[in-house]
Amino acid sequence: MSSPRYARILLKLSGEAFAGKDNPIDGRVAEFVAGEIAEARALGVDVAVVVGGGNIWRGMTGAGSGMDRAQADYMGMLATVINALALQDTLERLGQPTRVQSAIHMAQVAEPYIRRKAIRHLEKGRVVIFAGGTGNPFFTTDTAAALRAVELEADAMLRGTHSGVDGLYTDDPRTNPEATLIDEVTYLDVLNRGLKAMDSTAITLCMDNQLPIVMFDLLGKGNVKAILEGKSIGTVVR
Repeated sequence: MSSPRYARILLKLSGEAFAGKDNPIDGRVAEFVAGEIAEARALGVDVAVVVGGGNIWRGMTGAGSGMDRAQADYMGMLATVINALALQDTLERLGQPTRVQSAIHMAQVAEPYIRRKAIRHLEKGRVVIFAGGTGNPFFTTDTAAALRAVELEADAMLRGTHSGVDGLYTDDPRTNPEATLIDEVTYLDVLNRGLKAMDSTAITLCMDNQLPIVMFDLLGKGNVKAILEGKSIGTVVR
């Protein structure tokens, strides 16, 4: 087989993707996602992961109900740590060495985020899961993903969706049957047209550092491997 399209990727996972009907973390979903990551590692690709926490707590929700926004965001950062530990456990049960690094220090369960150490883990074949967002309120985990990807000199960010939508469309395909999938789009088009890819801070950071973003259906079996094999999956933003 030819070399993978990307040698190092940052996979951004939404917290909501982990949610089950009666449980904030569905073990079957975690196992599926871990399997997709293990397939990428089997191709020799360095894989780093940023997880959200929306299945447990969203800072914007707390702020919307009158809570102090910074406090609500810190609670959301803690939720990402729970998801990161769940994913770590699932990956290691599949035999994949994994490290969790948190932007909020909690030495009993995760390493502190240290860029050089994270790169060394990747070079040794470990999956590195980043939790705690950027460690600062008012920044989303999308922005944390863009920041970590740039810091690690990743070749691309893979942004997995979980709602059955397999990329960016001209309109919401769930409500408009005439909406069509956009195969490729520029960063500026995403910003100017208000396409719901990621928040504007994350898009701008990727644009400034020429980091391609692949928007795809995370829950489509084999999609991560197919992207790495060079197949046209989802939408590429560059």
